[in-house]
Amino acid sequence: MVAGASGDRAAEDLTARARIRDAALRLFAERGIDGASIRDIAAEAGVSSGLVRHHFGSKEALRDACDSYAMDRLDEIRGELFREGHINSGFMIETHPAVMRLQRYLARSMMDGSDRATAMFDRNLRLGEEWIAQQGITVTDPRAYMGVMMVMQMGLFTMHEQLSRVLGADVRETEGYVRMARGLVDFYSHALLSPEIAAELHATLERLQHGSPTGGARHTARPKEYDDDRGDPR
Repeated sequence: MVAGASGDRAAEDLTARARIRDAALRLFAERGIDGASIRDIAAEAGVSSGLVRHHFGSKEALRDACDSYAMDRLDEIRGELFREGHINSGFMIETHPAVMRLQRYLARSMMDGSDRATAMFDRNLRLGEEWIAQQGITVTDPRAYMGVMMVMQMGLFTMHEQLSRVLGADVRETEGYVRMARGLVDFYSHALLSPEIAAELHATLERLQHGSPTGGARHTARPKEYDDDRGDPR
């Protein structure tokens, strides 16, 4: 019996609607929204194209259903584990292997301009800022800190082909994912900058922000080959 992309039930035990949704989750994550047709999704789910349209109406409506399901399911899994006293994401992935696929789907959905996935990104950003404040972590710009961190983590999914190539294992599967996650843990475990270097860089950025001559020129000179009036190459 094969587990569905959504989680814990065998594919043959799912309703036709759930099988279509899971097939769409897989194909949208692999190919992007534009790269997976209704016909492709129907074939993946083992149903007719007409049945896909019967349940969801259009590909955009199916995509909305996938966004909603992925976000709700991740929140549900996270809540279950937190209530049981497990607070690290590694345990979430160990207990629910489908979490990897759901996260990869949402990363791809955000790249393709999903309003729902963008709203999720903004919500998680706000939650991250609140967490920083609750933990008493001091950073110069909490929003920039969390935004950069989230985008860096999304990059693990969006550039999975390159990362899989250099690691010699598909990071969408357990072996490759474990090696990628170990690298991520090590990355967060070691400070890359000394306090002195960090302070020096912040001072440089402060000068740059305020246009200090010592931090960079206020105005960038226009290259000679550009026309001063139009800004077009001569």
